Amino acid sequence: MSSAQNGKSQVKRNPGLTFLAEVIFWSRWLQAPLYLGLIVAQCVYVYLFGVELYHLVHEAHKIGETEIMLIVLGLIDVVMIANLLVMVIIGGYETFVSRLNLREHPDQPEWLAHVNAATMKIKLSMALIGISSIHLLKTFINAAQMSEHTIKWQVLIHITFIISAVAIAYTDRIMTRTLMDSHDRMAAD
Repeated sequence: MSSAQNGKSQVKRNPGLTFLAEVIFWSRWLQAPLYLGLIVAQCVYVYLFGVELYHLVHEAHKIGETEIMLIVLGLIDVVMIANLLVMVIIGGYETFVSRLNLREHPDQPEWLAHVNAATMKIKLSMALIGISSIHLLKTFINAAQMSEHTIKWQVLIHITFIISAVAIAYTDRIMTRTLMDSHDRMAAD
């Protein structure tokens, strides 16, 4: 069967360009140590969570309700940051380095089945908004000890995160619609 018959064209490539392409493609593995570093960072957050939880349990009878609420919000913050790390580690590795080959694995996260760079950006921006919301709530609970200037900046930063997330989602929607329209036109021809 000729190459024209199987739908693949055999283009003779310059060996130098082929080598360059291979090196560029291989360079994606340079990100693997970065993801391993994020796993170490997640271990630090697990340790921090344990320390804060221990403090909460052993000091609860000595501290007030506001302090307990602030500690619990801190624990939630640590969990949300850990979730963000998991999304970046797993989603980034799957998107930019190599497949995880988790098909049919009972523990495969549902979101991983349709992960790509655009959905990663949206998920990350939503996670950042969640983390920012926790920080803002802690600020509002502890507002008496915060300067008005600090509170205003935190609100402004939170609003900026929200506007950025909406812009990213809108841009992704436009790009998806453009790709679908292009695909529909090609299918009609």
